[in-house]
Amino acid sequence: MRTYVITGGTDGIGRGLGLYLLRRGDRVIAVASGERKGHALLAEAERSGAADRAVFLRADLSTLAGMRKVIDEVRATTDAVDGLVFGAQRFRSVREETEDGLEFTFALGYLSRFVIGHGLMEHLERADRPVIMNIAGPGGLPGRIVWDDLQSRRGYKGMRAAMQGSRCIDLLGAGFPARYPDARTRYVLYNPLFVNTGMADPLPQPKRAVTKGLARLFAQPVDKAVVPIARLLDDPPKPAVTAFRRSRALPLTGKDFDQAAAARLHQVTTDLLAEITQARR
Repeated sequence: MRTYVITGGTDGIGRGLGLYLLRRGDRVIAVASGERKGHALLAEAERSGAADRAVFLRADLSTLAGMRKVIDEVRATTDAVDGLVFGAQRFRSVREETEDGLEFTFALGYLSRFVIGHGLMEHLERADRPVIMNIAGPGGLPGRIVWDDLQSRRGYKGMRAAMQGSRCIDLLGAGFPARYPDARTRYVLYNPLFVNTGMADPLPQPKRAVTKGLARLFAQPVDKAVVPIARLLDDPPKPAVTAFRRSRALPLTGKDFDQAAAARLHQVTTDLLAEITQARR
């Protein structure tokens, strides 16, 4: 029986993937902040005969305390992690700050992946064929990292913050081999493209209604979108890092995967975490 940790595991693609894995006999630790959806997932797992293999771990992944809670509880309750799936994302049309003084999109979309990924590497390396699956946006919409304003304090726009988060995630994956040159864990950046989930819920009207209407007409249903993701979890690619736009492999070239930029972002992130920790002492 394999064990998978899924952030954003009670909604959208994360929920669909979790149920898919549970139904075939795996163990799933679904991480999310909403208690109602967490209990709904557990109820669905029970109806599927998988109650003993489903875990809901409630944590606010926009906060460092929530990120560390996940690391601590997974370490305490599992011997190994076969797959770590990052699916937690939430669009914000208005800028919000977390309790750590960070912009919400940056904290949830990028920083939680950084902290939890590094924090669970030891448990991943204990598995037979470990993989980190980062559901994000490689090969998708453009965007750039504003190095002198990572917290989007100047002229915040929700889409700009979301696209910056995607570019940070690309660099997080691109820099993985430099951090763990001898690791057996494989890092997969995966863009599912347009999937019919609740991602449009936070959008203001009329954008929300338009997006939901388009999703009903043109988006891929969740139950189909999770199949190629599960396939990559079962049979990770041989290279240390790969990127996919659905089934199409993407070249790890250009500024989105630049190694110097990846190293810069790693250092900036490490310094930021150290500053927050120091300020709390």
